[in-house]
Amino acid sequence: MIQWFFHTWERRLASVTTDRVVRPFEWGLDWLTPNGHGHLPPADQLQGWVDDVMRDTSAFFDVAPTRDYEFKDGTLRFPSPLVTPHASNNTVVARWFPGSGDRAVVVLPQWNSDREGHVGLSRLLARAGVSALRLSLPYHDDRMPPELHRADYIVSSNVARTVQVCRQAVLDTRRAVAWLALQGYTRIGILGTSLGSCLAMLTAAHEPLIRAQALNHVSPYFADVVWRGLSTTHVRAGLDGHIDLDRLRDLWRPISPFSYLDRIRGTRTLLVYARYDLSFPVELSRMLVDEFRRRGLPHEVAVLPCGHYSTGSAPFKYLDGYVLTRFLRANL
Repeated sequence: MIQWFFHTWERRLASVTTDRVVRPFEWGLDWLTPNGHGHLPPADQLQGWVDDVMRDTSAFFDVAPTRDYEFKDGTLRFPSPLVTPHASNNTVVARWFPGSGDRAVVVLPQWNSDREGHVGLSRLLARAGVSALRLSLPYHDDRMPPELHRADYIVSSNVARTVQVCRQAVLDTRRAVAWLALQGYTRIGILGTSLGSCLAMLTAAHEPLIRAQALNHVSPYFADVVWRGLSTTHVRAGLDGHIDLDRLRDLWRPISPFSYLDRIRGTRTLLVYARYDLSFPVELSRMLVDEFRRRGLPHEVAVLPCGHYSTGSAPFKYLDGYVLTRFLRANL
């Protein structure tokens, strides 16, 4: 009965959004860097590029430093290290919520978060003494080009673009971490929710300044969430008939947390999942938890008694905020 209640509630909350668009399938070869595989069919070109990326992900997620930070009226702006065809997306926007002491976190909200998403959580962290830099993800709010109503270009049926824009989010986050270090913060963490949790772990795996990560709604594989999740049925509709799950999982290895578990051995981790989640299927979350345990990676686990969308409703949002804040205070 409890499961039926939450699943019904989750489907109702998901149905509120009526502007989801099924976009055509694309391999996205125009988003690739040259890799010497141009003579092959599109799927094989993309496979060769992914194989090249996975041989050296440190290079793939490497970021050049910048001095072009602009801070005014509580908002930080700086150029994205990855230049996309959309000018509005190439400037990173982050809101600053100062706490006390030398602890700070970068906060990565969920997919399609608006300008106010995770602002309340950031204020809670600041009140708890942990300064928070709330980042707008690529193609979200101020970074969204006029032709979009949703952040479709970061998760879509364009395979290579999805990889590259998620990579952009990681590079942006690393520059945000560098700004925190320039301000004198020595205990730096990261907090991500849903899509943000995936991007947070990718960042922590490649950014040595991050000491702790709080991952809110988790999965080992990017592709499986898109393929099976309630929130991404329209993306799955664009993929159907063009690619199967095994191939998609392989091509999205560069943005899947499972690929980087051995790189976070020294990072303190909180894994949060919701017992009745239909967007991040629960068995995927438990699979990641089991893998942390099997590998002996230092971690804590919190299970919320709700679903994915209902995490944002009272009283569950207060429980979630408490769990995330307590962990970051204790581990930074």
